[in-house]
Amino acid sequence: MWGLCKGSGSKPYRTVVDTTGPAYQCSCPSRKFPCKHALGLLLLWSDPDGPVASGESEGAPDWARTWLAGRAERTARKKAAPAAPADTEAARRRAEQRAERVSAGASELEQRLEDLLRGGLAAAEQAGYSLWEETAARMVDAQAPGLAARVRELGAIPGSGPGWPVRLLEESALLYLLVRARRRQAELPEALSSVVGARLGLPVRAEGPPLRDTWLVLAQYDTADARLTTRRAWLHGATSGRTALLLSYGAAGKAPELTLPVGLAMEAELTWFPRGTGGRAELGERFGTPAVPSSRPTGVDVTEALGRYGQAVREDGDVDGATAKLGR
Repeated sequence: MWGLCKGSGSKPYRTVVDTTGPAYQCSCPSRKFPCKHALGLLLLWSDPDGPVASGESEGAPDWARTWLAGRAERTARKKAAPAAPADTEAARRRAEQRAERVSAGASELEQRLEDLLRGGLAAAEQAGYSLWEETAARMVDAQAPGLAARVRELGAIPGSGPGWPVRLLEESALLYLLVRARRRQAELPEALSSVVGARLGLPVRAEGPPLRDTWLVLAQYDTADARLTTRRAWLHGATSGRTALLLSYGAAGKAPELTLPVGLAMEAELTWFPRGTGGRAELGERFGTPAVPSSRPTGVDVTEALGRYGQAVREDGDVDGATAKLGR
């Protein structure tokens, strides 16, 4: 769809939206993506009685057709480009170096947690947040972002209200168990080792055959820090009944490339990551364009929802009873 939007200048802004992406282009100088003019066009289009109707690209003005043709050409080149040969030896060396850094970081964190408990939890409140932030930075240097995130969570507990020492002790114990598991990760069953790796923040790959279904986009939101913008989107399969989490990333201050229309459904293939990744999946091939779903997903009552949550926690933290091996 396309349109002209009157702005502050003498010439109207040229706005075009490709709903199959979705993707956007506007001649306005805004650094936000999508800009308010593209969002306004989509808002008008979402109203069934509104002035905007879907059209074919052949009826678009020249400036819209040029942009659409450029998108189609770039997509075709990307699909036709041969994959670069993988340097397996270099990849192996990088993986070994990262593994060494992660292990060193886990050992350092283990020592810091022992010092905390040896000195008493009261000292955590007196030390302030700077101690935790410095420790988290050390975990980032060790290429263990999962540990860094959990350390920052610990830093927010002291002084958070009545009962904070109990909460700090619980979370410290869980984190201590994780860093001890890293030391013995090679001895763990494969499923539990995957959980430990995911908790540490190590990269994992989607596995298994893809599942094709019509996926309803339940929700999507972004979180940002100084270096990265993370987008989370949740999907629900109309036939399979499975729920999936999709993650995409963008540089600081920029929106990730993957944008899914909340409330619409799309037919696509998903491939799941190993256990311990919070139900995360990878989006594969998409078929057709997103559309309004024919029906809502079947809901469950509170009791069944709690049961499903408990089952997910059990599978995530007690894979095939393997935590017993870790305890020994």
